[in-house]
Amino acid sequence: MTPSGGPVTVHFDGASVAGRAAWGFTVDGAGLDHEACGRVLPRGGPPGSPDSTNNVAEYTAAVRALEYLRERGYRGPVEMLGDSQLVVRQFRGEYTVRAAHLLPLFERLQDLARGFERVSFEWVPRELNRRADSLSKEGLHVG
Repeated sequence: MTPSGGPVTVHFDGASVAGRAAWGFTVDGAGLDHEACGRVLPRGGPPGSPDSTNNVAEYTAAVRALEYLRERGYRGPVEMLGDSQLVVRQFRGEYTVRAAHLLPLFERLQDLARGFERVSFEWVPRELNRRADSLSKEGLHVG
C-alpha cells in the first residue's frame, strides 16, 4: 500500500560541535508523522574533518528524511523546510556545490527527490525550525 495525501512537510536540521555532527528531522502529513535523529558518522575522517561539519549534518538530515518517506512507499509532494541557506539554495540551483565532500550528499538528495511527485525546498528561520533543531542536538548524544 502506498501512503496517499500530501503534501508531506519535513523540517530538517543539522548540528556540529567539537568535531561531532548530527541530524534531525520531523515529518508531518499523509499518515507518516515521524521524527528521528542520529549522529553523522565521518567517512573515515577524524573528528573535525570535512565529514563532521554542520553542512554535512544539514544535508544528512534532508537525505534521511527523504529516505524515510521512500522506504514507506510515499511518492507524493514533499515540502522540505530548513534553516540552512546552503542546502536550500544548492538544491534549487541558486548556489553551486563547490565543496567536494558535499557533492555526494547533494547528488544523493537530487536522486532521492526524483522519486517524488515534487520536492520543494524552502528556507525558514531557526525559530520556525525548533523541533528539528532540538532533534539534531539530541543526535549529538546518540551512539
